[in-house]
Amino acid sequence: MTAFTNHFTLEFRTGIRNRTLLLMNYLFPLGFYLMMGFVMPVINPLFLETMIPAMVVFAILAATLLGLPDPLVSAREAGIFRSYKINAVPANSILSIPALTTGLHLVIVTAIITLSAPLLFDAPTPVNWSGYILTFAVTAFACAGIGVLIGVISSSTRMTVLWSQLIFLPSMLLGGLMLPYSMLPEAVQKIAQLLPATQAMNAFNGLAMGKVADFSPWGSLIILFTSGILAFGLANYLFSWDSQNSTRRGHPLLALLVLLPYLLGMVVL
Repeated sequence: MTAFTNHFTLEFRTGIRNRTLLLMNYLFPLGFYLMMGFVMPVINPLFLETMIPAMVVFAILAATLLGLPDPLVSAREAGIFRSYKINAVPANSILSIPALTTGLHLVIVTAIITLSAPLLFDAPTPVNWSGYILTFAVTAFACAGIGVLIGVISSSTRMTVLWSQLIFLPSMLLGGLMLPYSMLPEAVQKIAQLLPATQAMNAFNGLAMGKVADFSPWGSLIILFTSGILAFGLANYLFSWDSQNSTRRGHPLLALLVLLPYLLGMVVL
């Protein structure tokens, strides 16, 4: 337990001291939040109605998809995981602790956004705080799982950027953050349901913000939670201690199984 606490504390401090992680955990999401708060209401007054959940989802995506994978790949390439293995540090701790510390950073950022948005921009606050907290926790868990999985399957830090952007960029365009899901063409709506951001915004709207969800908000939470379980399980299964080790327990393409809950939801919801 002491080793776990020390590892957790070290990772949390790294998230503040490391310039890249500081950017992804705090500066990027909070800077984007302020920019959108001053610009978007002028362009689209309806943006204020979902500003808080949209900026929280953006912060989650930035911290988990853009911030989590790179340190995992860098540590593997530097041989740090070999020393962990020698000292009997389990793989699940190596994967879970960065996710937990990122989650703690996200709690801080979410609190800043939630408390400041009504004061700075007159954005409406959640009407159901338990639903708000639950949706935040499940969304952070799901996205952290995907971020860890990307870090495990990526062969280099350049590949982490590619895989992360394949989710991050469509989420910005189709995930309901800037443009409501209901305004998308029907065919595009189905594609959008493959994105964690779409499911998160649907759950926030239906369970926290007092709005009518576009489809089952509880179904969205189940999809996110199931994908998070799958992502962490696959990451643990595909984990490699050394970048020089050419043998794996499974092919990296197995990571695509994390899309299964979203595909089922696209058919059922």
